[in-house]
Amino acid sequence: MSVTAVVGANWGDEGKGKITDMLAGQFRYIVRYQGGSNAGHTIINDAGRFALHLLPSGVLLQNAINVIGPGVAFDPQAFMQEYDALLSRGVAAPNIRISNRVQLVLPFHVLLDSLEEERLGARSFGSTRSGIAPFYADKYLKTGIQLAELFGDEPRLRARIHATLSSKNIQLTHLYNHAPIDADAVTDDLLRLSERLSPFVCDTTALLQAAHAAGEAILVEGQLGALRDPDHGIFPYVTSSSTLAGFASIGAGIPPQAIERIIAVTKAYSSCVGAGPFVTELSGSEAEGLRARGGDAGEYGVKTRRPRRVGWFDTVATRYGCMLQGATEVALTNLDVLSYLDTIPICVGYSINGEEIASLPPTGLLEQAEPIWATLPGWQHADLTSIRKFEALPVNAQQYIRFIEQAIGVPIRMVSVGPHRDQIIYR
Repeated sequence: MSVTAVVGANWGDEGKGKITDMLAGQFRYIVRYQGGSNAGHTIINDAGRFALHLLPSGVLLQNAINVIGPGVAFDPQAFMQEYDALLSRGVAAPNIRISNRVQLVLPFHVLLDSLEEERLGARSFGSTRSGIAPFYADKYLKTGIQLAELFGDEPRLRARIHATLSSKNIQLTHLYNHAPIDADAVTDDLLRLSERLSPFVCDTTALLQAAHAAGEAILVEGQLGALRDPDHGIFPYVTSSSTLAGFASIGAGIPPQAIERIIAVTKAYSSCVGAGPFVTELSGSEAEGLRARGGDAGEYGVKTRRPRRVGWFDTVATRYGCMLQGATEVALTNLDVLSYLDTIPICVGYSINGEEIASLPPTGLLEQAEPIWATLPGWQHADLTSIRKFEALPVNAQQYIRFIEQAIGVPIRMVSVGPHRDQIIYR
């Protein structure tokens, strides 16, 4: 059986958690393949509202095997806190497998992330201060720590943590005027955590390769969106790991040709958390009106609770994001949010120094871009939340969906009309 990927077409916060949760019952394996605890997926079901950060979106399903692949930035303390919080709400213990090759986000990564954002001030990148950038720096400097090292040679583990902290303590004391970190204390904490982590750890690559060979159904879920990809996104306002479906073969450890269905998720308007150019961004009361109505509890970051930047739908950015993801279909979320509008603007192109362009330029030019608007009629404040068939939508809502579909060049197969699992229209 082929692998299905659920990924973001934009800046993140598109509603991937709901789509993954909705589809998860059809799959045996739900896999996180990149990113860390720096973002979140919101899931709403009969048990309540859940904000997941490191846990895969299948943890609320008893039959799912939830995998954290080797491409994830794994914070063991954050994982245990999130796991314990889930159980404290009466959720049955989920079946979780963590790659023994996953690398660890450690407390000093979180500290360095926060100190650097403070040092940068107005020039900061909008980090969630979860340690992600310092973690990936260590990963590519080859000084990171793999989870498997917690269960092997203790002197070797201590020596490696001492080695990685030797340069960081110089940085802490001389650049940030902060006290140095005790490497032995960090090691001791990790060894204590290893006792609780041990039951979850395995060779997830072998697990998923065998599952694929046996024809098991596998769903891989990405974090953030295409425009936050470090190679293809709005650099430097990006995350530190690839947000693209193509990276799932690496971050999960599955054959690249196995990924045949790629669902790119996008909102019926635009939103993002973090810095960087955002061509259709709204401000003032217009922004607050959209933000207050967005999502199940307004447009606020799952991880940070920061107000999300909001704007009208951007066909240029979304077409580019779908192209990067290799999207075979699109899930359009939050259509119901727009019901308060009499007319709905859509960005259909950019103008840069008087020249019209229809493709996403590099960041320096994107910062100069002005939106070119089309305006579509609203649907007379009709309530869409109980509609389950496309033909039952108001004609103007159908027209809005078809307009976007034609503009981005990918079929819209799912339309979300509310935050709950069953508030979905299939086409």
